[in-house]
Amino acid sequence: MPPWLAALFTRRMLICVFTGFSSGLPLYLLLNLVPAWLRSEGVDLKTIGLFALIQFPYTWKFLWSPLLDRYAPPIGVRGRRRGWMLITQLGLLAAIAALGLFAPGSEIVPILWLTAAVALLSATQDIALDAYRREILSEAELGLGNSVHVNAYRVAGLVPGSLSLILADYLPWFQVFVVTALFMLPGMALAVFVREPAVAGKAPRTLRDAVLEPFHEFIDRAGLREALMILGFIFLYKLGDSMCTALATPFYLDMGFAKSQIGIVAKNAGLWPAVIGGLIGGLWMVKLGINRALWLFGVVQLVSIFGFAWLAWVGPHPAPGAAQLAQLALVIGFEALGVGLGTAAFVAFIARATHPLYTATQLALFTSLAAVPRTFINATTGYLVEHLGWFSFFMLCALLAVPGMVLLLKVAPWHGKHTALKPYVL
Repeated sequence: MPPWLAALFTRRMLICVFTGFSSGLPLYLLLNLVPAWLRSEGVDLKTIGLFALIQFPYTWKFLWSPLLDRYAPPIGVRGRRRGWMLITQLGLLAAIAALGLFAPGSEIVPILWLTAAVALLSATQDIALDAYRREILSEAELGLGNSVHVNAYRVAGLVPGSLSLILADYLPWFQVFVVTALFMLPGMALAVFVREPAVAGKAPRTLRDAVLEPFHEFIDRAGLREALMILGFIFLYKLGDSMCTALATPFYLDMGFAKSQIGIVAKNAGLWPAVIGGLIGGLWMVKLGINRALWLFGVVQLVSIFGFAWLAWVGPHPAPGAAQLAQLALVIGFEALGVGLGTAAFVAFIARATHPLYTATQLALFTSLAAVPRTFINATTGYLVEHLGWFSFFMLCALLAVPGMVLLLKVAPWHGKHTALKPYVL
């Protein structure tokens, strides 16, 4: 077996499959299933767009990430990372299942609070999962390991974005949410059976150290100017893509597609291009390096936005046939390919920027910043669509994808092997 292929079949890569699936399921539930549920129950687009604000924990998780670096929950499994993984997954299983107990037409406030709880538990789970994954991967494995993680992340989206939508045409919503919640069980099995990384045993001595040292180390290693540029890049690189897909499911519904069509065609068409593209991208990163991958994959990610603009320009169909379904599959497949490639390189860049001794807090800071567009800026998408229309909205998204690409000149130059960050010392 060639060395590049053998690298895929290791225990660490299998663990990355589980971390990606556990991380992606609750987020895609908030991004895909909840908006489809609300829209099918007659909730207006403005309200659905504002639901993006419930994802605020993804942008603020760095505030409590030092607690996960400093303390381990006493719940029967040894280790900080494993303990926090298990306790958040138990909470997610219960919260997701409980969503189906409420009716969007008359109980929107309890739904708001419960989805906010899902986001809080999911963001906290991500802190532990991201730290665990960074601590078990070597520098040489970061590109491939994070590509595997991203692929599994997107596969997890097939549950709330496809299976659950199909079930919604045949089962009550309560049963749909219970079935969806049960897919948290593989992550719980991971938390129980894996071993704690050796570096994870080096916990900060005090909570003050856990809060301050990760920030001090990053700024000292990068320098203030370079640190600000890296943070700006993390904020901007996925901005256009994130806005483009914020209301994807309502967009498909407005184009005339039925929920079952979206579940079967749209979501499945996005799965295999994302998995294959992300896997090839991870292997390609071994030769290309993370910097060049960010350039090449970022261009594909940007161009894919124009596919949505084309669908909007063609307009809705009262009874979509095979031709319309093929168009939808083509656009979704290309978008999934671009986003799968871009996300794999982006996550690898973020992981490379962290220090192994401060993984939880630094990764939480970086991924929180990356989630700002998805949370706060995406909350405006409903208003933008109603005032601009779908076509102009997607063209705006493409324009907003450009600044992140421009910053690559400084933070990840094509001919540079690394970023402006100095090497860290353990």
